[in-house]
Amino acid sequence: MLKFALAGLLTLGALAAADHGFVYKEPGRFGGWPANHGMWSWGNEMVVGFEAGYFRDTAQGHAIDYTKPAEHVLARSTDGGKTWSLERPAGLKPPPGVKVAGVPTGPDGLPLKDSPGGFDFTKPGFALTARMESHQGGQSRFYVSNDKGRSWQGPFRLPDFGQQHGTAARTDYLVNGKHDMTMFITVAKSNGREGRVMAVRTRDGAKTWTMESFVTPEPEGNDYAIMPSSVRLKSGSIITSVRYRKYIEIYRSDDDAKTWRSLGQAVNTLSGNPPSMLQLKDGRIALTYGHRAAPAFGIRAKISSDEGKSWGEEIVLRDDGGNWDLGYPRTVQRPDGKLVTVYYYNTAANAERFIGYTIWDAK
Repeated sequence: MLKFALAGLLTLGALAAADHGFVYKEPGRFGGWPANHGMWSWGNEMVVGFEAGYFRDTAQGHAIDYTKPAEHVLARSTDGGKTWSLERPAGLKPPPGVKVAGVPTGPDGLPLKDSPGGFDFTKPGFALTARMESHQGGQSRFYVSNDKGRSWQGPFRLPDFGQQHGTAARTDYLVNGKHDMTMFITVAKSNGREGRVMAVRTRDGAKTWTMESFVTPEPEGNDYAIMPSSVRLKSGSIITSVRYRKYIEIYRSDDDAKTWRSLGQAVNTLSGNPPSMLQLKDGRIALTYGHRAAPAFGIRAKISSDEGKSWGEEIVLRDDGGNWDLGYPRTVQRPDGKLVTVYYYNTAANAERFIGYTIWDAK
């Protein structure tokens, strides 16, 4: 297995200190987009999903070579994010030598099927990951694990909820009870382009799903409202952060995702990058995101002490990015209170895209 050790200690702006290191770094490869896959934690054990493809040095677009195969993989840490090992678990790709013919398949080559339902979302090792056929809409699917991501069941079809142009689901869900879950997905706009955020729900362990509401209005023109990250507050209300083309906006529901109102923009990112939102042990809300605007490409964060109504000064976690092709973070909190943020990244010294981490204190 590939393992990567803790990097050095760096003093940063509003932070006392932060540790940076590698989750995945391999010569000639492209590691990307953890926010598209998900991150889960059980104390100091944590798992993150991402895409591993091949690097292509280009001045335009993402630096991944789409003429070569890419795979969805996981990385696991059992020491609070200091070291990581790469995993290719059963259930996320076909067994060696197995070809699936004559049945609809997802991009991973596995046959899509209807969910049997009855999954217990409260099991200690439960995790769910949702994925999409295309960011512009199409068929979405989900997988379920009961052993902390070591094996998975699926892929199971996610309904299109009456959307003519389909859905583009990524992993964002809230467990309400044993068989009860609210998921937040992106659906295509009426013009077939991405997208707007919808809240959907299952009450039978993921056998059937119903639309609860649109979280956002339909953006006009070429804008989009995509890639939600949601938190259930201690009061029971829900807040959801949403990626727009140039900013992140916060929405709140006080009636269990039936209706929503905007709390305004949390940050103007200047160029698009999805949020990762987390309720800390002390009740504050942490928001992490990539900064893709020159000259200081990197990873940043903000903290809210009033349930997302207002946000503190921007915290620079990293500003050493080599170019805009970075970000898509996921963040979890360790038992000792430190935050572990995982993202894809590049620097002048490491031009190939790697999956990195930052361990930091939200003070």
